[in-house]
Parts: sequence; structure tokens; C-alpha cells
Amino acid sequence: MTSKPDATQRLSDLARLRRVRDRIDREYASPLDVEALARGAHMSSGHLSREFRLAYGESPYSYLMTRRIERAMALLRRGDLSVTEVCFAVGCSSLGTFSTRFTELVGVPPSVYRRQSAQATAGMPSCLAKQVTRPIRNREAQVTRSQLA
Repeated sequence: MTSKPDATQRLSDLARLRRVRDRIDREYASPLDVEALARGAHMSSGHLSREFRLAYGESPYSYLMTRRIERAMALLRRGDLSVTEVCFAVGCSSLGTFSTRFTELVGVPPSVYRRQSAQATAGMPSCLAKQVTRPIRNREAQVTRSQLA
């Protein structure tokens, strides 16, 4: 049986983790790292990383990069910015890291995505295009034809 102070501490930790996640969602384009996020939540970086992974299924850094890539996808669909401009607009400081992570999550490099997305989402409302093109972490949710049959 869980004691009352343990349950209270767990709820407090979950509230802090939610604030960290909300901060990442708001400030994804800012220079954020796990150390800064941990300081803001009054936790050690190791404790934050462990608890965040338990609560959300991925590390704070992975969550941050996914938010950045989602925003980058939207900017690339617009078509008025170069890949380099998009990279820096979403808070990445390395074009190589951005391109690698983008390719891991989306399946194609940002330049290819930019060309293909303009055709694939033409005439589609932006709210629907965002849902249809959302990156799938670790490719865990892909459905194959054999699963549909």
C-alpha cells in the first residue's frame, strides 16, 4: 500500500513534469536543454529524464525534437523558407542534427519533404494537413496492407 506522503510526492512530480512538457511545447524554438528544464522544475537532470520517460514514454530531449520537427514540417509545407531557415526557426543550431532527426522521424530528408508535401497537401486545410503529416515516433504506429486485410 502506498503511503500518503509518497502519493503526494508522485502527484507533485507529475505536476512538475506537465509544466516541463508545457514549457517545451511553448518554447521549442528557444535554446532548451535537459539541464535548463530540470533547473526550472527544481529536479536533477537525471531524475527529470527518468520521470519524464516514465510519464510520457520518451525522454525530454526526444519530446523537444519531435515538437521541433512537427513545427518544421508545417514551415516546410508553406514553402516560403529554405531548409536552413526552417532549421534555425525551430530552434535547432545544427543543420546536420536537424536533417538527421527529421529523416528519422519523417522518413525522408527535409528537402525531399518540402518538395513532396506541396503536392500531397495541395488544397487540404492546414488543420487536416497537420494531422495527416504528423511524425510517428519510432515508426511504432505504421499500418501495413497486411494489417488492413
